[in-house]
Amino acid sequence: MNHNPEAVATLQPDYLGFIFWEPSSRYFSGEMPDLPHSIKRTGVFVDAPLEEILEKVEKYQLDAVQLHGKEAPDYCQELKGRILSIRAQSRNLEVIKVFSIKDDFDFGILKDYEDVCDYFLFDTKGKLPGGNGYTFDWSVLEKYPSQKPYFLSGGIGLDSLDKLKGFLKSPASTMCYAIDVNSKFELAPGQKNIEELKTFRVSLESDMN
Repeated sequence: MNHNPEAVATLQPDYLGFIFWEPSSRYFSGEMPDLPHSIKRTGVFVDAPLEEILEKVEKYQLDAVQLHGKEAPDYCQELKGRILSIRAQSRNLEVIKVFSIKDDFDFGILKDYEDVCDYFLFDTKGKLPGGNGYTFDWSVLEKYPSQKPYFLSGGIGLDSLDKLKGFLKSPASTMCYAIDVNSKFELAPGQKNIEELKTFRVSLESDMN
């Protein structure tokens, strides 16, 4: 989000993402909008120095960070530890580690991240670290071995609603905690189509109720 986050916030999402990776056309800078406390402000980073993340966490009062690079388990652990020491354990910071999938995935990679991340996020492997607009083969998640909740991401839009509804009724979605949407709902990079987001949410919720 870098154009109309307030409008998206009226839809009451659980998380709103702000990209702090400068090469991105969705790069966020400036003042953080006034958002309801129920929405978790999420900073998206790619192999950023720890000091940079810590500075953004405090400046924008972030509730979560999404790590889209090659961040190692030790990095995730140090990040959580330093945030806890700064905030005196009064306000936790959720760490969401992203893993990219194309045709298959070695879930053994996740083992060392289990204790240092709050969630995993599975995205489509592409030229850019996120926002590529393509879905991966969700059947890969039938092999998901963990009890760690995960976000499903990667090219999810109105055209994938039926597929998504089917997935959410399958055993592979047992640990699916959240649906992450981005480029398929954009009028321009960082500017979301509010009406399409409304349609998506209403359709998905009506099917789940």
